[in-house]
Order: sequence, then C-alpha cells, then structure tokens
Amino acid sequence: MPSPFPGMDPYLECQGYWQDFHTRLLTYCSRALTAVLPRHYAALIEERISLVDLSGERTQVYRPDVAITRGVRGATSPGDRGTLATLEPITIPLALEDLEEVHQRWIEIRKLPDRSLVTVIEILSPTNKVGSGRIEYVEKRNHWIRQPLHLVEIDLLLSGHRVPMRDPLPPADYFAFVSRSDRRPYCDVYAWSIRRALPTIPIPLSNPDPDVVLDLGALFAETYDDAPYAELIDYMAPLDLPLATDDRDWVEAEVRSGLRKPDPEMPG
Repeated sequence: MPSPFPGMDPYLECQGYWQDFHTRLLTYCSRALTAVLPRHYAALIEERISLVDLSGERTQVYRPDVAITRGVRGATSPGDRGTLATLEPITIPLALEDLEEVHQRWIEIRKLPDRSLVTVIEILSPTNKVGSGRIEYVEKRNHWIRQPLHLVEIDLLLSGHRVPMRDPLPPADYFAFVSRSDRRPYCDVYAWSIRRALPTIPIPLSNPDPDVVLDLGALFAETYDDAPYAELIDYMAPLDLPLATDDRDWVEAEVRSGLRKPDPEMPG
C-alpha cells in the first residue's frame, strides 16, 4: 500500500523508521544517478562511523575536592612516622554523555579516470540537526564548501535545526539546497510544504557536462513501497513533530482518506 501522502511521509520521522528509510533512499538515489550519469562519472555511497552526543548539551567536567584527615597512631608530632594520612572520598556523579554510535552515509559523484570528487549529496538525518552531531556536520559542510566541488543537501525532516544560511529561509517544511562551486556564496534553495509532492532537483557536474536530475517523488515512492512501512507505521498515533495546526489537521485528514482507499492488490 502506498503512503497516504502526496509527498513526504512525516510518520517515518516520528516513529523511528528514518534510519532504515535513509539507508534505502540513498541506495535508490545512487542507482538512479548511475542510470543517468555520463560514463565518465561514478556515484558512490560513502560511510563514516562516529559517536554523537544526542543530548545537545556540553559535557560538564567536575573537579572534586578531597577531604584529608589524619589518624593518630602514637605521637602527634608532624615528623613522627607513626602518623597515618587517610583520604576520605566524596561521591559525585560521573560526567556521562548521551553518546550513540551513528553511521553517517552520503553520496559522492566522482569523475573518472582520476576519481576526482565533483559533487557531494547529503540527505540529512536527525543527528545532523541537533547536539554535537550538528556541530560535526556543520564543520564537515564548511570544509566541503571551501573546496571546488558542488554540494547538494536534502532536508526531509521537520524537526531540528536547518542548515546555516546568511539570509532567512522561506517558510516551508522541507528543503533542498544546491550549492554550485562556481556560484558561491549563492545557493539555490528549493522549498516546499508537507502538502506538496517532492520535487525533481538538479545535480550539477563538472563543466561542460550538463546537470542530471533526481526525481525525489519517484525515489520516495520506490523506497516506501520496497519496505513494509505501511504495515509498520501506526498512523493513528499522535504526530509528535513541529507542525502548524492547519497542517496537522491536513495530515490527519490525509491519513483518514488514505486508510479508506482499497488496496489495489486485494481482490475487489
């Protein structure tokens, strides 16, 4: 059964299926790019494992005081060898971080035969948008935009911080950012609401090769239909995401409408 929404399904985000969806979507994106890229390009999925503090707070360092007492054994003269120094411990909490092992995956388009990096495609995850994970991502992002390469960032999440921009973003629920190396500091921003279908976005390559495109709507449908999300998601559960009241009402109406539709694979 397809998703009940014309575009992004927000329940993937709020019910814990984003990591699985993210991995599958990256695979489909890489496959779609391979089908349209000129033969002298390759689309590769790269991965890095890191420990991310999901609490969003800085780790506190405690410097304990130590109480020193002297037990007297025999004489009390400071030079007396019978004097025994003892340390009494003070119990304090450890500075524990809410660390989680996170697999960061993205797509790199490389030009052959020298495998030079041309374009990086990031589909943002929750760990890219909060806490120390966001700090790490922004540092990586800053490194990329200083290089002579294109950067494409796709944000299909309602929660968390948006990527930093010099000017305010237009009001929207989802974004795609296409930063071309030859147009910086300017960046093309694609913004759309939860009620709209996912757009087709350009993927720039090296000059003079023309852009190729990613049809996000078709890729979302393929990814959603390839997994049992329709059976896994509880569409009757509250949607714990930052949405305007009218958009939340629209989501609930779409769910009710979608659940009333007959399954095309079931006999009538």
